[in-house]
Amino acid sequence: MTDQAWPWPAGAATGIGSLPGTDIAEAQRIVLGELPALPHLPELPARGPGADLIGRTAGLLVELPVELYAARWRIAPRPGRDVRRARDLMERDLDQLAEQAEEYAGPVKIQTGGPLTLAASLELPIGGRMLRDPGAVRDLTNSLAEGLRGHVAAVARRLPRATVLLQLDEPSLPTVLAGRVPTESGLGAYRAVDPSAAASLLRTVVEAAGVPTVVHCCAPDVPLELIRSTGAIGVALDLGLVTDLDPLGEAIDAGLGLLAGAVSTTPSSAGRAPTSAQVADRVRQLWDRLGFPRRQLAEQVVVTPACGLASASGQHARAVLAACRDAGRRLAED
Repeated sequence: MTDQAWPWPAGAATGIGSLPGTDIAEAQRIVLGELPALPHLPELPARGPGADLIGRTAGLLVELPVELYAARWRIAPRPGRDVRRARDLMERDLDQLAEQAEEYAGPVKIQTGGPLTLAASLELPIGGRMLRDPGAVRDLTNSLAEGLRGHVAAVARRLPRATVLLQLDEPSLPTVLAGRVPTESGLGAYRAVDPSAAASLLRTVVEAAGVPTVVHCCAPDVPLELIRSTGAIGVALDLGLVTDLDPLGEAIDAGLGLLAGAVSTTPSSAGRAPTSAQVADRVRQLWDRLGFPRRQLAEQVVVTPACGLASASGQHARAVLAACRDAGRRLAED
């Protein structure tokens, strides 16, 4: 493993994206206060349609409007109020980030859905997921790539002293690769996407964004080698779902950064978040089992919650972020 400069400071911690509540100003204050080394742009799905992962990302698409139909997002003939709402929410969020972090000079993370998860979720006007039509999936990917290029530039303009880190959320990636995305009837499933085709789609988006990119997948069977082949600099995953250490060890040895989901998003039976010492121990134990030197740990690994915190209480969410932050500091002191 060669030395490399990571786009985050040693001992960094960050959130996966979503937080509870509907007040973006308060959410941004919490993130900047609890995660000073690698803050992120919070997502607040409780605000409703357009604040959810799919609607929020669909609002970034270029020349591919969407609309809500029967509580599902689908491709629309022209832009309407649904996509305007998604864009307005994002604009408000970016304004709030600029207002609170105007002088911030470190890395800042933004999150959007990735092309495979988007294709497995968005519906065609004629019915069925976009996943059924490879041509539509390519068009969707190119639209997302163009939209993300503009989105990254908009963040960079608002925070001229910061550096942008992009997180592509791909919770559906293993299901898409395995051919397990169900059709509308529930009686069948869409054909599996070839891994090389999936890698090519992800690579298109990563290259267009033009900034260091991590792929987040809080599902079992994360395809680590595929993710590494896309040009992503890291992977974000739930440590509780890692059953085979060999692929993870190979990916880390090959130079992939790890956003280690080390804190459950639900409180323990005692109703508390784990202590920072417990979180740091969990990450250390994994690292030691993988057989890498401790000096490498704080540089290559970022401590995170296991997944988003939208369903947590505000108090628990804040406690989890604080535990991640202090665990990262402990690892940097080793």
